[in-house]
Amino acid sequence: MSQLPPLDQSPGGRLTIQPTPHETSSPTENPPRFAWIPDIDSGARYALRLRSDTGGKPALIAKGLRHNFFTPDQCLEPGRYAWSYCLWSVESDAAASDWSIERTFELQPALTRSPAMRHADRYAHCQVGHPRLWLNPQELETLGDAVAGDASHLGWQTFFDTAVQPWVGREPIPEPLPYPGNKKTPALWRKMYIDCQELLYAVRHLAVAAKVQKDAALLENARRWLLHIARFDHHGTTSLAYNDEAAFRIAGALAWGYDWLYNDLSEEERTLVREALSARLEDVAVHVIEHARIHLFPYDSHAVRSVASVMVPACIALLGEHPRAQEWLDFAIDYYDTLYSPWGGADGGWAEGPHYWTTAMAYLIDAGNLLKKHTGHDIYQRVFFQQTGAFPLYTKAPDTKRCGFGDDSTLGDLPSLKVGYNIRHFASLTGDGHLQWYFEQICELAKGTEGEFYNYGWWSFAFDELQYRHDFPQVAAVAPSDLPLMRHFKDVGWVAIQRDLHKPEEHLQFVTKCSDYGSISHSHGDQGAFLLFAHGEELAIQSGYYIGFGTSMHRDWRRLTKSKNAILIDGHGQYAGADKALQIQSTGKVLEATERPDGTVFISLDPTAAYRHHVPYLRSYRRDFHLIRGRHLVIVDEVELDQPGEVQWLMHLLGAPQLGQNSFRFEGQSGGVTGEFVYSSSGPLTLSTVQGFDNVDPQEIQGLAPHHRVIATSRSARSHRIATVLTPYRKGHSERLHHFMDDQGHATALYFQDAQDRSYSIVWLKRF
Repeated sequence: MSQLPPLDQSPGGRLTIQPTPHETSSPTENPPRFAWIPDIDSGARYALRLRSDTGGKPALIAKGLRHNFFTPDQCLEPGRYAWSYCLWSVESDAAASDWSIERTFELQPALTRSPAMRHADRYAHCQVGHPRLWLNPQELETLGDAVAGDASHLGWQTFFDTAVQPWVGREPIPEPLPYPGNKKTPALWRKMYIDCQELLYAVRHLAVAAKVQKDAALLENARRWLLHIARFDHHGTTSLAYNDEAAFRIAGALAWGYDWLYNDLSEEERTLVREALSARLEDVAVHVIEHARIHLFPYDSHAVRSVASVMVPACIALLGEHPRAQEWLDFAIDYYDTLYSPWGGADGGWAEGPHYWTTAMAYLIDAGNLLKKHTGHDIYQRVFFQQTGAFPLYTKAPDTKRCGFGDDSTLGDLPSLKVGYNIRHFASLTGDGHLQWYFEQICELAKGTEGEFYNYGWWSFAFDELQYRHDFPQVAAVAPSDLPLMRHFKDVGWVAIQRDLHKPEEHLQFVTKCSDYGSISHSHGDQGAFLLFAHGEELAIQSGYYIGFGTSMHRDWRRLTKSKNAILIDGHGQYAGADKALQIQSTGKVLEATERPDGTVFISLDPTAAYRHHVPYLRSYRRDFHLIRGRHLVIVDEVELDQPGEVQWLMHLLGAPQLGQNSFRFEGQSGGVTGEFVYSSSGPLTLSTVQGFDNVDPQEIQGLAPHHRVIATSRSARSHRIATVLTPYRKGHSERLHHFMDDQGHATALYFQDAQDRSYSIVWLKRF
């Protein structure tokens, strides 16, 4: 019997990571990623052992681990394995607790091979001089020579004219003032972080241009801006606590400035900048690792993003000069190798939606590129990165404005240019020409939006272009004429349809979700909801306007189910409040998603759990979508209650619909949609329309066009089955899907027929 102290193996909850891998959660890449619930002692160290499940003694594969996750730096042979972990004493080089229970898993053959960065002598081969962010001294010299011979090389002249020249001779932007009365508003918050983004642009771009062109005047300009920023109070208005977006940008400016101007600063100036950068790095690292604890509680969007935006560039810049830079860089690399991404998995989905995919991937790509250039380690070999370019391709097509779930500052506009720039990166990594096509479409359609706050306040496309053309091969665009009609992102519970993506007049996008992530973070109370775009027209829309996170529009309208193309039960929707424990319980699941050769797609969803908080008497709810031959959408809602209740069926529109007795029609500039309620088990539905946004502060929406919604209300009953037909059409080319019902005997059958005499049927067994 072991004389070692017992190991605390308390289970986690829905908000924490879970021990992996295990029997029902097999690895999706080789080597497997190991994670477990950490000990109560934050200073604990761990060891990990592994054995073949066919027999043999366990082999120690890691010891002295600082954190509760690990990925081997060598691939394993396929087969069955069992693993366990224990606490480890570094002093005695021995186990400090009993070993955990063994968890078994199957490592399948032919998995994506993505070993971790080597653990021994990890940085021995890395460049020790400066710069080391993006270019090393040799690459800098080569680029300088090329630009001297041809100013247009890699788009250099465009970069200089648009991203460097604006800061030449300009006085540095003052340190931001506090909010009046320290009361944050979206406009003031946004202005503050945009000011800080401009400070980042000035330092980074002046420094890069000065070093490439060997220009003394530019160099002096860059030094002036950098030293100005270094004197900001890191406990003040640009602190992590006051405005984290401002803090991220100032830390980035200091990292790039310190690295690129290192050899052009006096020792006193280097000390000033290093101490300023170190203080900001420490704030972020402590928050990420010790406070937010993203290695245990993974669903913190900003903390996860700050690993890329602050920890990676700052640690690389300070490596060898800050006592904990290597430790924190190790954390970042191991986190990306093991736990990333908390918002998706092997299918490349992103639970927060395509807009927050954009933000997260933009910073991740920056960090991944810096790591690859400085250390040689390529995180993009992981299966998530090989697949994730498809997520915006299917869920946020280049011509859509209101057809994506989740928070979205571009709501009502075309997708941001940065979606395209991100996708181009994945096109280069994977060789997928469809992704390059997307990039080129976005650049054409969204041309002229570079100055919008969601672009200019976040990205420099001229600098992006310069880096990309220097580091990555161009991929030829391929029109998406051969894309599968449907894509099921099983990792996040989203299903999307793209029909004729390359033909603007015929293009149809349909997206629905029923996710295990519930309404956590930037997700909403929208399990089972759907969005529809067709023929250049936003049809079933995301209602409302962005305004800002935490505004009444966001809190009291956009996050709530009543703003979605979903149902309410007795006026109640899904939980979408601020309690994270309830958010993560308000989930759904995709029961089936299949595509037939004739272009018919069937999707079946179970959003029951999402409604349970507000509708505890809900027994079950199932929503089925039948997209018949890519043209007609039949929606079947089945609700079972423990007491009589009404169902409100909602569909949101940009303009006022025409209502009939059991139908409606909406027509826009280029297309429209008809809706017909063809069956209701509880009796005829009552149709009505409402204009506007409930409970939203009128000042927030002053001057903005109201939206409309169709509400179909059932009679009160314990059981409901509602069938609805939606037919999108191109203006001047309306279509019908005719139907009849046979309800004799023990089943009810709905038969549909189109103008080409093609039929489709849906059959339900009756309840007696």
